[in-house]
Amino acid sequence: MKHALVFAGALVAATSAHAESWDMPTPYGDTTFHTQNIIQFADDVRAATDGGLDITVHSAGSLFPHAEIKAAVRNRQVQIGEFLLSRLSNEDLAYGIDSQPFVATSYEDAEKLWAAQRPVVTELLAEQGLMPLFSVPWPAQGLYTNGEIAAVEDLSGLRFRAYNAALEEMATLAGAAPVQIEASNIPQAFATGQVEAMITSSSTGVNSTAWDFVTHYTPINAWLPKNIVVVNQRVFDRLDADTQTAVLDAAAAAETRGWEMSASEAESKTAELAANGITVYEPSATLVDGLQGLGATMLDNWNTKASDGAKSIMTGYGN
Repeated sequence: MKHALVFAGALVAATSAHAESWDMPTPYGDTTFHTQNIIQFADDVRAATDGGLDITVHSAGSLFPHAEIKAAVRNRQVQIGEFLLSRLSNEDLAYGIDSQPFVATSYEDAEKLWAAQRPVVTELLAEQGLMPLFSVPWPAQGLYTNGEIAAVEDLSGLRFRAYNAALEEMATLAGAAPVQIEASNIPQAFATGQVEAMITSSSTGVNSTAWDFVTHYTPINAWLPKNIVVVNQRVFDRLDADTQTAVLDAAAAAETRGWEMSASEAESKTAELAANGITVYEPSATLVDGLQGLGATMLDNWNTKASDGAKSIMTGYGN
């Protein structure tokens, strides 16, 4: 019996020695459906590998701020991470086509766009030693303001929260003043007057308790921006074949589950905004026409600067 216990202890020690731990920074809090989906992904990997690969999720920018997550994965400070894909638009406009206003405004169109975008993004990330695992969209973006907005001109002069280059451009074209603010800082930004209006999802509106600082919300369904989860290619390649398969299978399940969660959120979170006192109203035809006009201008600008790879996405999306 003594020898059996010694052997069992040695086996546990050997198993622990071969177990691998990954750190995974994410920008959003634990109540965000993206983070909940990623926690499930980590649990699935842990279960499929019998604890051989343990992914610790560091949410809400607690390990690295949003802007530094991609570089941290690339430099192998961490093995895996999540970030908003369109934040990389300054590297190549292919990354941000999902944030071009009114290019894809439904889940069906967003899925079709991602099918065209994914191979281009995969190739671009591979050049930096990164591999995409899965991508999940936010619900379509809506407009949050104090008071109803009847036309684009009503946005002129407002300090406008931005989270990527496309939104900065849109705010500027509308005559507003864009201010870069992370999702976790939205309540403080409104409270201190840094921003007065924003375009974001109903999910982010609820998570930031938007009813504390704005009165109106209109689902303009401008675009469905995506988060992406990437892994360092060299780190992934060092995994044994079975563990690689477990990660890829969990990633595929997370993508499917994440899109379903996003669609569910779109309806439920809009209802929650209304239940907490925000006036939810349909945008006027004048407002929609004005916003679509801004989107057309932005797409023209995008086409003049886009790489061949980026342009191929729109070609594939149009077919």
